[in-house]
Amino acid sequence: MRSSHRLLLVILFLLGLFVLFEALGIRAQFSLEALQALILMHPVVGLLLFTLLFALGNLIQIPGWVFLAASVLALGRLYGGIATYVAACVSCIFTFITIRYLGGNALRELDNRLAQRLLGGLDRRPLASIIVLRMLFQTVPALNYALALSGVRFRTYLLGTLLGLPLPIALYCVFFDYLAMLLNIAH
Repeated sequence: MRSSHRLLLVILFLLGLFVLFEALGIRAQFSLEALQALILMHPVVGLLLFTLLFALGNLIQIPGWVFLAASVLALGRLYGGIATYVAACVSCIFTFITIRYLGGNALRELDNRLAQRLLGGLDRRPLASIIVLRMLFQTVPALNYALALSGVRFRTYLLGTLLGLPLPIALYCVFFDYLAMLLNIAH
């Protein structure tokens, strides 16, 4: 299948998923309050559902900070950070596998000078590039899609994700914990 067809398939899949979630009212479950309640409902089941929603939310453009804020407010800075780190990693892996399955290496196959130049930078230092991208953009869905379609090896993607996410998640945990204290929101 041509790269343009693969990219179209990815776009149609993501658009279809977005419309389905909107039509079924599932997107409304991505609020801070709903996610906090989900986490607190049961120690294991709540966190598993939180992780599942994080993975699905990442596919439909729900920013990761919503999940982080909910877990920090529900569980505190340390346990909220750990829960978010695990859920974020699972989410990134799920997105990579899904988008790679549908789109293959479509970006690598494009006959576009800019795409080839950007991929050249990724090719020269794939692990360092992914770590830096994760530190800067964390779990931004567009980054996950681009990396999945770039042809980068899964092992490199996974290692870069595992190493690049802890620092920004820790910083956000401190920020959201401080904000909760400032606003007198108990966790």
